Amino acid sequence: MQQKNKYIRIQEFLKQNKFPNFRMKQITNAIFQGRTNNFNEITVLPKSLRDMLIKEFGESIINITPLKAQHSEQVTKVLFGISGDEKIETVNMKYKAGWESFCISSQCGCNFGCKFCATGDIGLKRNLTSDEITDQILYFHLKGHSIDSISFMGMGEAFANVQVFDALNVLTNPELFALSPRRLSISTIGIIPGIKKMTQNYPQVNLTFSLHSPFNEQRSKLMPINERYPLLDVMDTLDEHIRVTSRKVYIAYIMLPGVNDSIEHAKEVVNLLRDRYKRGKLFHVNIIRYNPTVSSPMRFEEVNENHVLNFYKELKSAGINVTIRSQFGIDIDAACGQLYGNYQNNNNQ
Repeated sequence: MQQKNKYIRIQEFLKQNKFPNFRMKQITNAIFQGRTNNFNEITVLPKSLRDMLIKEFGESIINITPLKAQHSEQVTKVLFGISGDEKIETVNMKYKAGWESFCISSQCGCNFGCKFCATGDIGLKRNLTSDEITDQILYFHLKGHSIDSISFMGMGEAFANVQVFDALNVLTNPELFALSPRRLSISTIGIIPGIKKMTQNYPQVNLTFSLHSPFNEQRSKLMPINERYPLLDVMDTLDEHIRVTSRKVYIAYIMLPGVNDSIEHAKEVVNLLRDRYKRGKLFHVNIIRYNPTVSSPMRFEEVNENHVLNFYKELKSAGINVTIRSQFGIDIDAACGQLYGNYQNNNNQ
């Protein structure tokens, strides 16, 4: 059953106890403008109300606990404890231009079993609540970070968790995080009902589709979800998304050395996209180098930079929008699921 987020629960609690409407505004102002994390510190509220809120919701406004952080020059990765003695990961990336991007988790683990993914190795523990999703951002906001962009590319498949849609409401609510939907991105392995729901309800949120192979049979081996939602059906759904929203769709392509990095693969990616609405002009391919430190079901060799470059040139010369993504956080194992795995291993010894 879908759980109400804490902001709705606080509002309902105030109403039930006959407090005036402006009290909610004072609470949200304290959290989002004043960056306050404790009910007791919201001194504009009467002490009796603060005591009631603490009794009902606990002292802290944030309900996840930072357990461990790893830092490199541009990346901070935090492992949070959540209820049920489980853990999730969030990555904060600082760009040279001064803006900050956050990669958040939507599930604890994942059960889709993509062969190159450390999170898939964990299996699915459970879906996150809307609060557990948005508290990852609240944690950084309360520490004074600038929330410039957020991508649902952490642990889990976002569209496998219905709470993600409530989290989008919270993040874009002008009374709460007040983020533009265009600052948010959702990444999916191709869950068609989720893509359709997003097209209808969140047309301005950015969408990334994890492709990783243009060949249907190979994609099924790498990503078992392809049996349930075959590639061409997903591409038709993405076409419809572009028609309705007039928004670009991003295609994530992890280069797996010796598996999907050949010129044949590049040519087939071109064929796949050129057959689409407006000859694929509203698709943008992001080539991502495989991170060799990932503990995943299949192991892959070191990335061949020539293959990466040739793949890029093949797409570029065919008129496909393409970028080679810069690598962040390899020195701190920033692939999702790795900090979780390392923490579990160290604590089980």
